[in-house]
Amino acid sequence: MKAILFDQPGGPEVLYLGEAPQPTPSVDELLVQVHATAVNRAEVLQRQGKYPPPPGASPILGLELAGEVVVGAGAWRPGDRIMAVVTGGGYAEYATVPAGMALRIPEAFTYEQAAAIPEAYLTAYLNLFELGRLQRGETVLIHAGASGVGSAAIQLAKSAGARIFTTASSAEKREFCRSIGAELAIDYRAESFVDAILAATDGRGVDVIIDFIGAPYWSDNLKALAAGGRLLLVGFLGGASGDLNLAPVLMKRLTVRGATLRGMPLAEKISLNQAFAAYALPLFEDDLLRPVIDRVLPLNQAAEAHRLMEANANIGKIVLRVS
Repeated sequence: MKAILFDQPGGPEVLYLGEAPQPTPSVDELLVQVHATAVNRAEVLQRQGKYPPPPGASPILGLELAGEVVVGAGAWRPGDRIMAVVTGGGYAEYATVPAGMALRIPEAFTYEQAAAIPEAYLTAYLNLFELGRLQRGETVLIHAGASGVGSAAIQLAKSAGARIFTTASSAEKREFCRSIGAELAIDYRAESFVDAILAATDGRGVDVIIDFIGAPYWSDNLKALAAGGRLLLVGFLGGASGDLNLAPVLMKRLTVRGATLRGMPLAEKISLNQAFAAYALPLFEDDLLRPVIDRVLPLNQAAEAHRLMEANANIGKIVLRVS
């Protein structure tokens, strides 16, 4: 089968379209013909040699996919249209998917639209609701609001009745964030997001923060949280280590949590998947949630897709059309 491969870590130029063995599903897995996949930061890190796949996972890049079931398992039958988070293998013509991780694609959605959903929306759902315990009427700050996970989080927080603040680097991205539900979009390059948050909340701060930056935002995130607030760490784009002041965590009774979908035990992921499906699939069908796609490229342009992501040039997801 055709797949995107690389022989050694490096820049986007190391990616190439080559041949790989077609995977064989186990008894509780589906074999899926992949029609579309999407690009994630974790795949960029894996290509750079900084995020190896977990034991037993496919070495092929790709953490989400949309396609057609070829070999069924559980309730799924050949011909079913599914989308799923996977531990690897999405950048290929065929992939295996645990039956419990498959999600039905809403009838009106294309494979390209469906491929933009699983990783972004499951990550956002996990951090906002399962870990962040976001409630109606609470306030949330979502960093990188124009990213795939950020745009998913804004829409999910809006569906839950929260007040939403976000940060974004350009006027175009800030306008986009407001258009999908953010009350305030902050230019973090021109002003302090802490000052902007405290001004917008009458000095109280926010209940939940979703952060992708890591160490450089640690102190300011704690300042921007209200008493009893929850900080969810989704990534470390700015670095994972630095000066650490724990006093605000104690004095303000804060909670700091982190999680990655890829590293979760399968049983926990399936439980999360089921909760997400019950909550979100009806909202997608009613057009209350909508995957945000920056552009669709053919699979053989995976290197270009990685360049665009590394340049932060995208609003929403970059999708790769496989077949």
